[in-house]
Amino acid sequence: MTKFSFSRHLMIGLAMLSPFSVSAQPVESPPAAQSRTFWVNPYNDVKVEIADCSGKLCGWVAWATPEADQEARDGGTPKLVGTELLQDYKPTGPNSWQGRVFVPDMGRTFYSTIALVQPDTLKISGCIMGGLICKSQVWHRA
Repeated sequence: MTKFSFSRHLMIGLAMLSPFSVSAQPVESPPAAQSRTFWVNPYNDVKVEIADCSGKLCGWVAWATPEADQEARDGGTPKLVGTELLQDYKPTGPNSWQGRVFVPDMGRTFYSTIALVQPDTLKISGCIMGGLICKSQVWHRA
């Protein structure tokens, strides 16, 4: 088992429990944006570029290890780099957003929240049942 796996570390069990999750198609290239930051997952095997996309927050994979890429392929995502993971996040308060997170190794999208807990630390949660059951990861600025 590699360290990557969103499904094992962030979303374990959500696919079996969620009647509300939807499938998503990864995008091939990121949208143009003015302000971009890079964040890494807790296992340092995926780097995500986050930017403002037409007034919403979005993020796509900018770099991944070969192992992370293979797990994504095994889950039905043909190419991890360039795939939009963070989709349509709207502000919900100071330093917090809600939107959808695409989980590549599951090939599914879930309701999600993001909180900036420190200037260089994000807590990203993927949820089912309208946010009643969530799993989280802490990402750090690259």
